[in-house]
Amino acid sequence: MDIMEEAERKFKRAVEVTGEEFGTIRTGRASPILLERLNVNYYGTSTPLNQISTVSAPEARLLIIQPYDRNAIAEIEKAITQSDLGFVPSDDGQVIRVPVPQLTEDRRKDLGKLVRTRAEEGRVAVRNIRRDADKLLRDEEKNGQSTKDDLHRDLESVQKLTDKYIKDIDELMEKKIKELMEI
Repeated sequence: MDIMEEAERKFKRAVEVTGEEFGTIRTGRASPILLERLNVNYYGTSTPLNQISTVSAPEARLLIIQPYDRNAIAEIEKAITQSDLGFVPSDDGQVIRVPVPQLTEDRRKDLGKLVRTRAEEGRVAVRNIRRDADKLLRDEEKNGQSTKDDLHRDLESVQKLTDKYIKDIDELMEKKIKELMEI
């Protein structure tokens, strides 16, 4: 595969991953995505919650977890309680209800910092992809597979792609922060 195509594919994936990371940061509105990365100790094995239950959001401030195996309820509750989400689950023996509390101003600011940190991680990933592509292009030129003019043009193209995808990450970050600050 062409170095440029490979770099662009990786850039797109870095932006997708950053967007997925933002999805796991709660905004005060209940969404099954909030529990997506949660793992549960299921019969001694760390298992993703979405593999042992269904998660739904019937109301704006409530998540309902319907385990496939009722014996897992205690472990699911334990995993939610021990996570950094700040949720307090309750169960009725059939389903687990997870009320999603309204965010306080301090919590919104903390989550805003977290969003900025995740965005910076995404930008670093994009810059690392650029560095790797630059190295491959320079190696190609050194080995006589391309000319200095080709190298210069390709390096410029990689930089333009880098700028574009960093801008995409920044736009996702601004959108998420705006979402967090809405009451």
